[in-house]
Amino acid sequence: MSNGVVPPEVEERAAVLRSQLNHHRHRYHDLDDPEISDADYDALMRELQRIECDFPELVTPDSPTNLVGGSPSALFAEVVHAVPMMSLDNAFSMQELRAWGTRLERYIEGGVRFCCELKIDGLAMSLRFERGRFVRAATRGNGVVGEDVTPNVATVRDIPHGIRLPVDQTPEVIEVRGEVYLPLGAFEELNKHQAAAGQRLFANPRNAGAGSLRQKDAAVTATRNLSFWSYQLGEVQGGPVFRRHSETLEWLRQAGLPVNPEIRVFRDLDEVYAFTQHWLEHRHDLDYEIDGVVVKVDDLDQRRQLGSTSHAPRWAIAFKYPPEERTTPLKRITVSIGRTGKATPFAVLEPVFVGGSTVGTATLHNEDQVRLKDVREGDTVIVRKAGDVIPEVVGPVLSLRPEGSEPWAFPEACPVCGQALARSEGASDTFCVNDDCPARRAGWVEHFASRGAMDIEGFGEQRVWLFFNERLLADPGDIYTLDLDRVEAMEGFGPVSVANLRRAIDASRSRTLDRLLVGLNIKHLGSAGARLLSRALGYLDRIMAASAEELAAIEGVGPTIAQSVHDWFRVPRNTEVVEKLRRAGINLEGPVTPSVPQLLAGRTVVVTGTLEGWSREEAEEAIKARGGKSPGSVSNKTTAVVVGREPGASKVAKAGELGVPVLDEPAFATLLETGDLPTPAS
Repeated sequence: MSNGVVPPEVEERAAVLRSQLNHHRHRYHDLDDPEISDADYDALMRELQRIECDFPELVTPDSPTNLVGGSPSALFAEVVHAVPMMSLDNAFSMQELRAWGTRLERYIEGGVRFCCELKIDGLAMSLRFERGRFVRAATRGNGVVGEDVTPNVATVRDIPHGIRLPVDQTPEVIEVRGEVYLPLGAFEELNKHQAAAGQRLFANPRNAGAGSLRQKDAAVTATRNLSFWSYQLGEVQGGPVFRRHSETLEWLRQAGLPVNPEIRVFRDLDEVYAFTQHWLEHRHDLDYEIDGVVVKVDDLDQRRQLGSTSHAPRWAIAFKYPPEERTTPLKRITVSIGRTGKATPFAVLEPVFVGGSTVGTATLHNEDQVRLKDVREGDTVIVRKAGDVIPEVVGPVLSLRPEGSEPWAFPEACPVCGQALARSEGASDTFCVNDDCPARRAGWVEHFASRGAMDIEGFGEQRVWLFFNERLLADPGDIYTLDLDRVEAMEGFGPVSVANLRRAIDASRSRTLDRLLVGLNIKHLGSAGARLLSRALGYLDRIMAASAEELAAIEGVGPTIAQSVHDWFRVPRNTEVVEKLRRAGINLEGPVTPSVPQLLAGRTVVVTGTLEGWSREEAEEAIKARGGKSPGSVSNKTTAVVVGREPGASKVAKAGELGVPVLDEPAFATLLETGDLPTPAS
């Protein structure tokens, strides 16, 4: 555990991990285009969790360990979940499954029955029924706010437009949680149509299904033959009272909702583990992809006792299956240059079907990984595809190595601009440090226009490179002075496509300041940090003028992000881009926070559980706006603990031990309005 002193290398590693995890969350949840496997993501998350456990002072409110899912897309209206859609903690072995079972014993007594469900590899969805009629569908989003995709989900034939129960047995409101997925047969048919039309094939059913659901035109979604499995209840008003989760599933089945038939209830974890191993062996017998088994405490009273952490229920865990592996010839090794200049080696493979899709390339990560694995051109290599995401080369099959094989050497020069590559002492990654490298500049433009930043449709990789090669673009600022008359005269463009491009560009001028900050491609600054800067300073010029110390003083930002932001705005070529954006009329203002009395100055208020009137983020912002602090843990410095539905049991217990007042939602509202704590009953 920490003694109060955090080694600089640990702090830096935590910052890098947060940046990586936020990036990969965005690629997976927002773009449906992941870059790493579930296993690789889980390893990064576990490393960050270990660091934060050893050094609690490094925990930030926006840490990926406290987040769920991704950001809602600007393409759809936002939906605030009445009951948050949380993620699940993972187990990868019987030992970890037993460790979870041991943790349960800290909170509950007596026997536990476990309900086991196949973990469908799809897109989490919430269906809302009012008086028995289907009225809304929303994605998980970030767990609190999702995307309204009602017209698209209404085309899924598995989902009834009304609950099939007598009127007197139909709840006023019932929210059904489940997974939208693309069956394997439908996936194969979809790719046949893609091939016949000369269009790009979809990589795997999960991404094809998510992309099908996020279509602007619901008629396109209707052609994709998506399916749905129900697995949980969310908000319920006026519904029946259940004792067990398995009873809720049976009720959903009777109500006409699709419930997976391969659900079982077991008395102990030995039976649970046997169930996971059965489906590990038979996973390919199904017409849909699974990547594990979800294990839930069946008794609902026990669930309430167990509560949740900030991002996951304690009463459930996902038993994840190991990645699948295949062997294939490695034809050559190439190096790709990303928007940050990072030089990443890739293996060009003889295409092989693994993990549900055909793989032609696989990452080799960095120079050290290539050397450690001793992977060479001409080798037969083991390819692993974990979680049906980006594959990686595990290592060579040495018995099949050709005679005379030579070790591969990392290039000394950038394969795009020809300038020398650089690698800092002690670092694992190699970079092209030429700010004018076309690959870096093009990557920056792609990032700036991406959905998580300025969301400008029409600036994908191929088109951006086309504009670069035609000298129409050199940086993101040039997007707004793009010669569209010249573009229209180019092959593959016409009046309609150029008009769409113009509309997309114009629409981006009013994006929020935090999204602009993300698009500027500042090292270590992700969407959460960008929101904090935007809310705290309110205008881009104030952020540009602030010292590193002033930026670091903003709660949740920290010295690493602060120094990176400060340094970025001291580079002339970067400020030139900012001035281009200013002249283009880009929105440079953040949210305006009304001035409120500092009623909570010097006080610390912890929020736990789900509140009716506020999301967790809104409640914490309300506290901070009044001068208070809202950390994630209870201590002897805590003024009060606000408790909603399904609170963290450890926080409530800690408050009791320390004599910290516990407030319900009305008392919290009074605290915000008056600054006064309720008077204890005499």
